[in-house]
Formats: sequence, structure tokens, C-alpha cells
Amino acid sequence: MEKPINFFCLAPQARQVELVGDFNNWEPGTSPMNRQPDGSWTFQIQLPHGHHHYQFLVDGEAVLDPRAQGIARNALNERVSIIAVS
Repeated sequence: MEKPINFFCLAPQARQVELVGDFNNWEPGTSPMNRQPDGSWTFQIQLPHGHHHYQFLVDGEAVLDPRAQGIARNALNERVSIIAVS
């Protein structure tokens, strides 16, 4: 069963923010985040139970989520954020 998960990124100077992770094959362009009036960016996605690895792409640069539940390493040994969905 999947449930809606909200992602939040504070990047008021950014021109574009995207969400990439194991749930969208780390493909830029598949999950563009929505700019809010306060300069934050949001995106909601349906995710299944389990641990998911992700990053924000802020103007093309990978950024960890300071609000993540943890940090892991991906297949390229890069640091990525973790979210647990239960």
C-alpha cells in the first residue's frame, strides 16, 4: 500500500528544485517541486512502505535534506537522504 509523502525544501534563491530518488530512478525532470510564496519548494508523491533514498536538485546541484530521517550512501558512494514510510 502506498501513502502520500510530502517533501519540503527551503531554497528561496533557487530557480528550480527537483526531487530525485530510488522511487523515480534518480531521473531529473520527473518530479519538479512547486515553489511556494515563502521561497520553499514542495512536492507530494505516493510511496510504498520501506526506506527510500533521495536528494533535492537545487538548480542542478544535489543537496541533502536537513530534515531527513537519516543519511546513507548510494551505489556511487554519494551521500543521500533517507525517509522511512510505514
